[in-house]
Amino acid sequence: MKRLYTLLTALLVAAMLLAACQTAAPTEAPAAPTEPAAEVTEPPAEPTEPPVEETEPPVEETEPPAAETEEAEPAPGDTGAVTFFSTQFNTVEEAERFRAILGEMGYDFTGTEEGPLVDMLLAGAETGQVEIDVVGALHGTFPPLQDVMMNMIDVADDLSADREISQAFLETGLLGTDDVLYYIPWMQATYIMAAHVDALEYLPEGVDLNSMTWEELTEWCQILLDETGGPKCGLPHGGMGLFHRFLQGYLWPSFTGGMVSRFRSQDAVDMLIWARDGLWPTIHPQSTTYDFMQEPLLAGEVWVAFDHTARLIEAFNTEPDSFVAFPAPAGPAGRGFMPVLAGLGIPQGAPNVDGAIALIDYLTQPETQGRILRELAFFPVVSGVDTSELPEGVAIEAAAVEAQANSPDALPALLPIGLGERGGEINQIFLNAFDRVVLNGEDPETVLQEEGANLETLMQETGAPCWAPDPASDGPCPVE
Repeated sequence: MKRLYTLLTALLVAAMLLAACQTAAPTEAPAAPTEPAAEVTEPPAEPTEPPVEETEPPVEETEPPAAETEEAEPAPGDTGAVTFFSTQFNTVEEAERFRAILGEMGYDFTGTEEGPLVDMLLAGAETGQVEIDVVGALHGTFPPLQDVMMNMIDVADDLSADREISQAFLETGLLGTDDVLYYIPWMQATYIMAAHVDALEYLPEGVDLNSMTWEELTEWCQILLDETGGPKCGLPHGGMGLFHRFLQGYLWPSFTGGMVSRFRSQDAVDMLIWARDGLWPTIHPQSTTYDFMQEPLLAGEVWVAFDHTARLIEAFNTEPDSFVAFPAPAGPAGRGFMPVLAGLGIPQGAPNVDGAIALIDYLTQPETQGRILRELAFFPVVSGVDTSELPEGVAIEAAAVEAQANSPDALPALLPIGLGERGGEINQIFLNAFDRVVLNGEDPETVLQEEGANLETLMQETGAPCWAPDPASDGPCPVE
């Protein structure tokens, strides 16, 4: 009898172990659908651990990913939770950092792509069921939403009472109108100048780095060439370089006041002649191979360079005492520069306008802008940001970015808008115009007429209206 009892006991224990393993099937979906699913490498649960309750409903994968398992409390002074959709900070690492910044005031956000966001806002406006309180997106996202976004002029006035928002960026948010502000500037990335400290002793007498002109830069480069025995200025004209942005956002606007509308103007002809005869002869010949200017700067091949902040940062981080940063030079029409600008807007009919304004207030405070700079490397659009605790390289760039955006002659030139899949064509048109005249020696008037005709065809076929710095247009942007 004892042997039979022992056998039955062993069988019962084995059955319990088998049942416990079989009931350990997962019933919860991942908290963040965009992250890869965890590999099944963990050992099975101990037999004494209770199985997952099958009555608990699985997490819906269509719900926005939450930063924490607990719901965020409404921010102080809000009438309720704020629904914030953003096309920025959508990678896992960036989202975690941004949620930490938002969470200190009880906010959260949902990451989204531009297309679905635009569709959602347009559909909500059509049905009268708007579910989003705040939209965070790049400038180019807002033009298709002009009919569904709230006018932010009064909000901007209230915010400006205790912070200085870049006037150039506020004007950009008007989208070519006089009195409708479609978004509050949020943050920016851009392109600036960098120089080795050894180059400063050759700076022309009386020239200020923060207010330099293109003519003065050319003079500086010529002095460097003459005094050091070789060219010391460089540009990112390699195959993977961003030289087309140099042309679209800096040279054309600075000399003509426009990008598309003034493409083949007499001012553009004069600019290409200056670039051919004055600037390019002082540029390092290896510039046609440079993609990231931080590399020739660190190698000592180049002492003065232009590039995107992200493609200069290693020089400033690696040798912060060896390099200085400064704004791009100005031309006869102003200090053209290309901000990669993000804004914050409120849809018409938003459920929680007061909460939305409170969130925008928080994100544009100098303290918050400084934290976004330190942790997410997007530069401020307001003055007064404390840069004392930034990594040295970031602080160097931040000072130049602020000086450029707040220059009295600042002329923001935005990324091309409305071209869709044909955006690469406009880049090639600008590159062709420069290369044919400056590198190949072709007649500038002939080249600008031919490439201008290609640009005009592109505008007509895409229907793309003008963007800053060109004046607003009712239809396709005209090419002078």
